[in-house]
Amino acid sequence: MLPKPIHTMRKTIILCQYFIFCASICNAQLHKSPAPSPAFSDALNKIVASFRSNYYSIQGNIINAQEDADVYETNATLPGAVHSFVYRFHSAEDTTASWQAVMYSGESFKEASKVYKNIFKLVNNSHFAIDNKGINFTGEMEEPTEELRFTASPLKAISTNPAYSRFFAEVEMINSFSGWEVHLNLHNKKDDRHKY
Repeated sequence: MLPKPIHTMRKTIILCQYFIFCASICNAQLHKSPAPSPAFSDALNKIVASFRSNYYSIQGNIINAQEDADVYETNATLPGAVHSFVYRFHSAEDTTASWQAVMYSGESFKEASKVYKNIFKLVNNSHFAIDNKGINFTGEMEEPTEELRFTASPLKAISTNPAYSRFFAEVEMINSFSGWEVHLNLHNKKDDRHKY
């Protein structure tokens, strides 16, 4: 039989190893992000690639002509999207179009928040190639709260392709009179965080 101090030390070492093991498993689970499905990646790749043609390659019929923009159907969407549109703005300064998917529309803040966070993570974890040049998105998620009527998390495209130097994916969560909506926008915009 081992002397009491050695026996106690042995128990302490085993207990410490057990806690380190548990902590490493928990840490791995906490940092695990959902990987985009092949269907999501393929659809996002097609839409991002069509930005080079200003979305004309995926544009459908006009739905609504407004004073500041025309809204079109699109034949490219993401899995789970409620609606998808191409917006063409009447601007002399910027003629680039914008693509938008409504990813959630309903009354539940909890469900809208879940979709918002999931879409952000899926876009943030997407990697693909356009013209043999890699492209991915990076950004920090703004945490939604029920008190905020509008929450937005921009993700900047990282690519050596100059066509995407100001290209962003932006996840929005909006509270209107009819309930909550979650949008994914893909468009050119000035990065307010940096000077060009």
